Amino acid sequence: MKSKYDEIRDIILRIIPDVGNYPTSINGVRIVRRNNPTEFLRCFYNPSCILVLQGLKHMLYGNENIIYGKGQYVVSCTDIPVSSRVVQATEEAPFVVLILEFDSNLISNLLLETKIKNTVDYDAKCLAISDTEEELLDAFFRLAQLLEKSESEQSLMAPMIIKEIYFRLLTGPLGNQLRLINTKGTRSNQIARAISLIKDKYSEKLNMDDIAQCVNMAPSSFYRNFKKVTRVSPLQYQKQLRLYEAQRLMLSGNYDAASACYEVGYESPTQFSREYKKMFGNPPAKDIKSLAAV
Repeated sequence: MKSKYDEIRDIILRIIPDVGNYPTSINGVRIVRRNNPTEFLRCFYNPSCILVLQGLKHMLYGNENIIYGKGQYVVSCTDIPVSSRVVQATEEAPFVVLILEFDSNLISNLLLETKIKNTVDYDAKCLAISDTEEELLDAFFRLAQLLEKSESEQSLMAPMIIKEIYFRLLTGPLGNQLRLINTKGTRSNQIARAISLIKDKYSEKLNMDDIAQCVNMAPSSFYRNFKKVTRVSPLQYQKQLRLYEAQRLMLSGNYDAASACYEVGYESPTQFSREYKKMFGNPPAKDIKSLAAV
């Protein structure tokens, strides 16, 4: 008898017969398939829950090495810069994950509705993994089944199932930081607001003390807590946003290195190329050529 992990995997493999990262017909739900191990790639884990159905992945979060695989899920409470690689994947047994992107407004409303209490845990992480509880897996199974149902059934049932998944996550072993970051007035929520401000203005010259003031934090507390959440300083975070967006623009085929450099806020192509190579391992043109060949 197949496990629910295998049944969800089979649904995904029927929907995406080839490798890639795909949106689905349900808003906020994405599916990923990889047939081979990959090298480390820098990226941002957006606010989401990642359920691993098959394979193994290795992630670097600051100085932490995190390995996760089938039977586990990852919660990223805000936009977190990481490096990650697929460790275990073949054509016969591909790496497969189901991703639910978080809607912070829905989570905040659910917290008000259910009155789940926060606990102060200064060691709670904004990106962490856990073994999947049966009730959470069951909710994801029903969500996956909807992917093969009619649009009318999806529009009716998906919001209810997603709300249940949020509840299971909020009350599960990784729920504390997810609750804190979606509760107004907490330090975690202030950092999440700061991250949103930096994302909105990443290509501009920013004074991080001004960002701290915008979220009602003293600069010293802001810098300390920002690094605790993201594992990088606010300026490093902005730099990574710029370089990641430049890479995306060049991969689109509409920008070369020079135009992408200026588009994301750099004034010096030389500095851009130097920092790009430091982050991605190759100068822009060579990096894009290698990624486009994958």
